[in-house]
Amino acid sequence: MADRKTDHTLERLVFFSDAVFAIAITLLVIDIHAPDLPRTASDADHWAALAHLGSSFAGYIISFALVGAFWMSHHRYFALTAHYRPRILPWNMGLLATIAFMPFTTAYLSANMDQRVPALVYCGALFAAASFNMVVSLIATAPPMVDEAASSEDIRNVRVRGLTLVLGSATAFLLALLFRDVGQYGLLSLPFFRILLARIARARRGREAPATQGY
Repeated sequence: MADRKTDHTLERLVFFSDAVFAIAITLLVIDIHAPDLPRTASDADHWAALAHLGSSFAGYIISFALVGAFWMSHHRYFALTAHYRPRILPWNMGLLATIAFMPFTTAYLSANMDQRVPALVYCGALFAAASFNMVVSLIATAPPMVDEAASSEDIRNVRVRGLTLVLGSATAFLLALLFRDVGQYGLLSLPFFRILLARIARARRGREAPATQGY
């Protein structure tokens, strides 16, 4: 069987997107500056200086995981595509713009933990990224972009993952709006939404199966 012909325009889009994700995830660590202590500093001084950077380390870890989650989502749905469609360009660029903004929002939140505005900016940027990501996934997993060999199960799974990011970031933004010091912790709802949506999808498939067998 002959190999499938590569869509070079689609390939360039994916390569460019990967580069933006890689740069953004690398820049997350730039604003964590090593402590500048005198040579006479004790071990306790060094541990204290590192502890002072705790919020920066926490912001880095959380944002690294989130940007990684967006990249994995992007990777999964583009793995199901075979054809290029110009309509996807502005939405994909919007996604990349918000991802590239993450190093700033992470540094801003890390320097101002438990403050409403930094949390709103951070969670709002995540919600924007999740919304763009959801639209891109819907376009990529629908004709004419989707690979004709892609299974409906795989398409459903990547869309559910995209919706999980939207719901989780929306929850975090709402909490940041209502409660000054707990907004960012709304991101902990992501696993809950992932489990909930997976169960809903399984229940829906269970209802559809008997109906299909009846024909």
